[in-house]
Amino acid sequence: MSNQRRKPFQIEAFKHKVVLDPKYADKTWMILEHAIHEIYNHNASGLSFEELYRNAYNMVLHKYGEKLYSGLVTTMTSHLKEISKSVESAQGDAFLEELNRKWAEHNKALQMIRDILMYMDRTFVPSTHKIPVYDLGLNLWRDNVIHASSIQTRLLNTLLDLIQKERTGEVINRGLMRNIIKMLMDLGSSVYQEDFERSFLDVSANFYRVESQQFIECCDCGDYLKKAERRLNEEIERVSHYLDVKSEVKITKVVEKEMIANHMPRLVHMENSGLVNMLLDDKYEDLGRMYNLFRRVDNGLITVRDVMTSHIRETGKQLVTDPERVKDPVEFVQRLLDEKDKYDKIISLAFNNDKTFQNALNSSFEYFINLNARSPEFISLFVDDKLRKGLKGVSEEDVEVVLDKVMMLFRYLQEKDVFEKYYKQHLAKRLLSGKTVSDDAERSLIVKLKTECGYQFTSKLEGMFTDMKTSQDTIQGFYANHGAELGEGPTLVVQVLTTGSWPTQPSIPCNLPAELSLLCEKFRSYYLGTHTGRRLSWQTNMGTADIKATFSKGQKHELNVSTFQMCVLMLFNNTDRLSYREIEQATEIPAPELKRCLQSLACVKGKNVLRKEPMSKDIGENDDFLFNDKFSSKFYKVKIGTVVAQKESEPEKQETRQRVEEDRKPQIEAAVVRIMKSRKVLDHNNIIAEVTKQLQSRFLPNPVEIKKRIESLIEREFLERDGVDRKLYRYLA
Repeated sequence: MSNQRRKPFQIEAFKHKVVLDPKYADKTWMILEHAIHEIYNHNASGLSFEELYRNAYNMVLHKYGEKLYSGLVTTMTSHLKEISKSVESAQGDAFLEELNRKWAEHNKALQMIRDILMYMDRTFVPSTHKIPVYDLGLNLWRDNVIHASSIQTRLLNTLLDLIQKERTGEVINRGLMRNIIKMLMDLGSSVYQEDFERSFLDVSANFYRVESQQFIECCDCGDYLKKAERRLNEEIERVSHYLDVKSEVKITKVVEKEMIANHMPRLVHMENSGLVNMLLDDKYEDLGRMYNLFRRVDNGLITVRDVMTSHIRETGKQLVTDPERVKDPVEFVQRLLDEKDKYDKIISLAFNNDKTFQNALNSSFEYFINLNARSPEFISLFVDDKLRKGLKGVSEEDVEVVLDKVMMLFRYLQEKDVFEKYYKQHLAKRLLSGKTVSDDAERSLIVKLKTECGYQFTSKLEGMFTDMKTSQDTIQGFYANHGAELGEGPTLVVQVLTTGSWPTQPSIPCNLPAELSLLCEKFRSYYLGTHTGRRLSWQTNMGTADIKATFSKGQKHELNVSTFQMCVLMLFNNTDRLSYREIEQATEIPAPELKRCLQSLACVKGKNVLRKEPMSKDIGENDDFLFNDKFSSKFYKVKIGTVVAQKESEPEKQETRQRVEEDRKPQIEAAVVRIMKSRKVLDHNNIIAEVTKQLQSRFLPNPVEIKKRIESLIEREFLERDGVDRKLYRYLA
């Protein structure tokens, strides 16, 4: 290899100056101008694009870019003026077709010219801040063709006329419309908006204003909504076929305003077909359509929801305050459940399970259920009916459905503690009479109540079930110990009830037959011998008995009666005739109970095992009673019920209400103490608010009663008033 150093490679300028032909620029431009004419005249096939590109390149290179650019503007303007005249001369339907054809030709020519002048586009145009060739061609088309005085208005009117025809059912050339609209969009969004869209929206608003007025005068609400929905879908489809996608929001807003928003009150209140009629007739499709259309406009769903709420509250109020409907508690509650099912279905199928509608439904039910002070009692009676007989033969799943519906109504109750009182009474009767359909169903409802209201709410109810189980074990132990000595006498079944768990009932005196009285004493001795520190009190008014009776011709029946009825019937073992006073003296049953007892034994057709003299429906103190030897029944077992109203009497209602009020007092006091213990100092209004919040899951405490309980706590030195501000309370540890 040679060690000789190489010289660096250099490029030097020409030694002599290059001199251009003075007419070079004119000659070159003439070549390019001729080429542009040929392109516009559809003779481009004979042109050498490579040579043309080189000529344009050289002009820019030799600083003739300005001449080239201005020449292009002049030449294109000249051609476009000719095109404008050609479009103007087109008549009728040919107008848009000619415009579309010329636009396509101009676009094609523009692409060729841009390719030839590519070097100018890349260098001269950016450096001089001029408009690029293609954009220049669009602007010149806009100014010389679209904005030509004889074309601009004509084009707009032609487009609007075609849309009007399409709206009235005629078929138009959508492909041509799409091309023309796209041309306006290609010329810039401002051209599309100013030259077409603004007028399109104004004309559309006027069209739908007139049409909606015509529709609403001749259609019912359902038909009107169908037409509005169809028009809305047509406009959305129109946009998808040939308008700018951004126009969809604008045109749908126009249709929504003119066809829906402007007529909302009239539509929902339309006579014989408005929202209320749709709700009454379960028109799910129409309701769904109304929901979907009204949700598009401001306050649309609020309007629907308010009318629905008002209707539900009004019909609910009529339901719970109608004297005829409240005569049957089971039917009363069933109607409530049917109403709830009805509107649940409407909200599910028509209102898309909208939470705001569900909340409105719940608040409406809570409002009118609590208008009737007896709603807690009626709901408990409904449960009682279902768990006694109404759910016989029903599957577990269906039982759960019924119980869940009951719980739904229970949640609406403001006085849940009143329901608890009645439920406890009804549950006690079911358990003691053995009339419950299913222990599982009973326990399932208690679990639901426990989940809803906590352990405290159901602890006593659960205690009742515990007592029933314990009583079975106790009676088995009693017969295991005394079975031999009892022999063939009466069989005793005892339920030992814990006083605190069961509803308190006054112990009604009653003289039991001698053989039963002896048996009861033996059980008392056995029980107290196995359980120290306890006391037994017999509740004969809650017991039942099965006795065997023999009538004429040796006909035998087993009578299922109450303990009181058994005491009366056993007296007739020794005599065939007794007066009312003799029976009263022998049994010592209180008069009201005895009269009901005798009425059921002597005055109920088919169950009259006694005869009364004189015969009448009511029991008098001078009546005589005889054993009805001629009694017969096709059943061997005959159940003789006690004549008693299903619902409480007025004094009983007052007594129950009084017990509820008494039970509330310690709960209010406990809540006040809990709050004050954590807050130490609190004013009167905040205590009322906090106590109400804590207790509303069981009942709504009366502010007057809260104030009384606070006074009581001050007296017992749990709280004290502030020395300065009398409305401020302090907790005393």
